[in-house]
Amino acid sequence: MKLHSFNIVNFKIDGGAMFGVVPKVMWNKVYPADENNLIPLALRSMVIDTGDRVILIDVGIGDKQSDKFFSHVYMFGGEGLIEGLAKRGYKPEDITDVILTHLHFDHCGGGVKLNPDGKLALTFPNAKYHISKAQWEWAINPNSREADSFLPENLLPMKDLGALNLIEKEGELVPGVYLRFFNGHTRGQILPMISYKGKTIAFVADLFPFRAHLPLPYIMSYDVEPLITLKEKEIFLGEALKGDFIFHYQHDYYSDCSRVQQTPRGIRATEGFTFETLLKEFGE
Repeated sequence: MKLHSFNIVNFKIDGGAMFGVVPKVMWNKVYPADENNLIPLALRSMVIDTGDRVILIDVGIGDKQSDKFFSHVYMFGGEGLIEGLAKRGYKPEDITDVILTHLHFDHCGGGVKLNPDGKLALTFPNAKYHISKAQWEWAINPNSREADSFLPENLLPMKDLGALNLIEKEGELVPGVYLRFFNGHTRGQILPMISYKGKTIAFVADLFPFRAHLPLPYIMSYDVEPLITLKEKEIFLGEALKGDFIFHYQHDYYSDCSRVQQTPRGIRATEGFTFETLLKEFGE
């Protein structure tokens, strides 16, 4: 198995929305906002190459939305989706599986593209797109709170073009890649757990967007069931501490990864480090 991580793009979002009920005077110390209260987020993807399969976790925002849409996203930097894959030796046609942690636009939009003829097409034509059944059913009949994040043009082509695979139970997608379900942020969010050289790497998606989200009350305003998130975080952090999990953060602008540690104030993140540093630990 070979692993790669890359940042598709950075974007900015309201800092208060990312920390919910936690006062700015507290969160701003660990994740500072600019004069407009905006904070930078990364948008990382991960490649798992098993030799037989090339699996991509999440695909970013894409580029098919309107100028008005992108005027509110404040994107900057990053490698790009196709460009990031190319730097690691992969073409879109090489991808056999796409795991979508959930269907909010910043996680799934890049999986469907707009062709020059104006028709929607799959960005990864040879891939199955894996989504939890609970999330799919939640997304295609959206509640008013999440409706602006569940865009039909991102979702329906996956089904219409025959690429959709709905997952009903937690379990292995392939040996070494286990899919867990979580329901606080949005119903049926998937967290991929990768067994690699005797360690567990958890792609923590929107359960822990940043290292700064490890304290239990630090929960996004976007979470539809924050009390479920609270319990999910508590249970998962206990497992992570016991199992020495490595967290791979999708949105933390400042850190790719960390481990967790017990402190007098509860389970917290260790110092952050890059994914390249992690691979060096594995002798790569």
